[in-house]
Amino acid sequence: MKNEINSKDTIDKYLIDLSKLTKEEILEKYGVDLEGLNQIEADEKLEEEGRNVIDIQNEKRMLKKLEEAVINPFNIVLIIIAFVNTITDIVLTDEPSYATVALILVTVFVSAFISFREQEKSNKAARKLQKMISNKIDVIRNGNDQVIDIEEVVTGDIVRLSSGDMIPGDVRFLETKDLFIDQAALTGESNPVEKFASHKGGDDIISLNNMGFMGTNVISGSAIAIVLNTGNMTYVGTMAKSITAHSTKSSFEKGVDSVSKLLINFMLVMVPIIFFANIITKGDFISSLLFAITIAVGLTPEMLPVIMTSTLAKGAIEMSKKETIVKRLGSIQTFGEMDILCTDKTGTLTEDEIILEKYMDAEGKEDKRILRHAFLNSYYQTGLKNLIDEAIISRAETEQLGYLKSKYVREDEIPFDFTRRRMSVVLKDESGKRQLITKGAVEEMMNICTFVELNGEAIPISDELRANAMKVYEENNIEGLRVLAVAQKNEIHGIDTFGVNDEKDMVLIGFVGFLDPPKESAKPAIEALRKHGVKVIVLTGDSEGVAINVCKKLKIDTENYLVGTDIENMDDEQLKEVCEKTVLFAKLSPFQKQRVVKAFQDKGHTVGFMGDRNKRWTSNKTIRCWDICR
Repeated sequence: MKNEINSKDTIDKYLIDLSKLTKEEILEKYGVDLEGLNQIEADEKLEEEGRNVIDIQNEKRMLKKLEEAVINPFNIVLIIIAFVNTITDIVLTDEPSYATVALILVTVFVSAFISFREQEKSNKAARKLQKMISNKIDVIRNGNDQVIDIEEVVTGDIVRLSSGDMIPGDVRFLETKDLFIDQAALTGESNPVEKFASHKGGDDIISLNNMGFMGTNVISGSAIAIVLNTGNMTYVGTMAKSITAHSTKSSFEKGVDSVSKLLINFMLVMVPIIFFANIITKGDFISSLLFAITIAVGLTPEMLPVIMTSTLAKGAIEMSKKETIVKRLGSIQTFGEMDILCTDKTGTLTEDEIILEKYMDAEGKEDKRILRHAFLNSYYQTGLKNLIDEAIISRAETEQLGYLKSKYVREDEIPFDFTRRRMSVVLKDESGKRQLITKGAVEEMMNICTFVELNGEAIPISDELRANAMKVYEENNIEGLRVLAVAQKNEIHGIDTFGVNDEKDMVLIGFVGFLDPPKESAKPAIEALRKHGVKVIVLTGDSEGVAINVCKKLKIDTENYLVGTDIENMDDEQLKEVCEKTVLFAKLSPFQKQRVVKAFQDKGHTVGFMGDRNKRWTSNKTIRCWDICR
């Protein structure tokens, strides 16, 4: 199949065609059934196709790196001068002199060697870190489930996918259940996309809802899929190959280019003038040429390349002592130019270890029954348990509620998705009683609740009761708590399968509130940045209450802040005007974060961003801090 895929256009057509095949047709095309490949077939394919990694370098990558180290404007000037000196000092003379040529070539070699060595050391360190991360995937081979390294997956493999799994290549879904895929790394979409086994998409490859792509991951649900392409043959691998030729130069590299062009232009003007002036006055062609070359050599700062690379290499060594990998020497200078650092909050300024602080009813009174229901919801879901679920389970076990693990049986669940912003489980206790328990974002939960539980009694929720419940939520939110609502329903149908339509007429029983404490190292780091002239800007998707609370603890000014809706209502010019006065931006989507970074760039700032992996934001004056910062 490698011969069928040699460009992005062909892989688009190839995958679209495969998406339109039936389940039986796609299995027949790849010569496999639902019992998967046998081990011999898998080993043969692995040897033929290679390991399942995207390698955008070719077999000449070492020579390419050497070329990049040697070929720069200053070195080119020196090589040209060395060539001319070879002709004048060696070829056209009776007494050859090798000193000047040798000195120039040694200078070029030393500069290139230092640059190549430091970059290779950084790359080796980065590869060593990558090898510490091992991604596994469940495959079906010979009818048996196996767990293998994702690099060993081959085309035709039948894989089982569940919450948290990475898509191991381009895949076609054969069976799905409530499957939601995060395609943000590929498309920039902030919300996960639901996928199905049948073809329902159009002719746009990204809209194909029965296909999954390498570089994306499962948010919720489960699926069985067949692997269509691996490694460089995947959709994202083809894109990677097409963009590697277009690397953006840093401000340091642009500065070197500018000085080099000025130097070359000056030489192109001055050297011919001096040459012809000498011929006119002295009439000796050879001596005039030698004198002009001497002037050219004198104008060229031969040691500048060595000085630059040595200085940057020294900086890379110093940063490595602080456990920092510098992949490009020129990034050190750009890093030093940074005057604004935009940072995410969760996991960057905070510990990313959420603690359940409160469990309370709709009136704000502590009630252990809310913790009980939240625990049942978090423990019995089959999806990937996030930090909030882990915090609930940890607190419930501390409160001696662990015995509930054996008291219920899960009958079904309605997985979380980013449209509903909630998830539900259907449980049956030892007496056969069934109940639906739901937890999620407060606003979305209030929309499905028609009752509220007060003092052990479920009563219809009036406008006044709804307002009081929202007041409890808002007060805790302002205090910096991340608040979720918990609801349940006992009167449910007897059918085994449940869906989103069952999440209605719920009984609101209360709220759970969480804290994500600031990192101890965050405050001194922010102070150090301020002393060095770097302004810290916080960009977060969390609510303003939570963000303000964290910022206050870190002594970050929050007098002026903006939320995502404010930014959505501004054009780019308005955003440029207000961004200089604002330090906190809350409830942002990824696209809104991109706009804020761009606004600072357009105001002439060199901007660093930390805490997100979305490389769509990288541009000429944005530093990829995840490349050069620990």
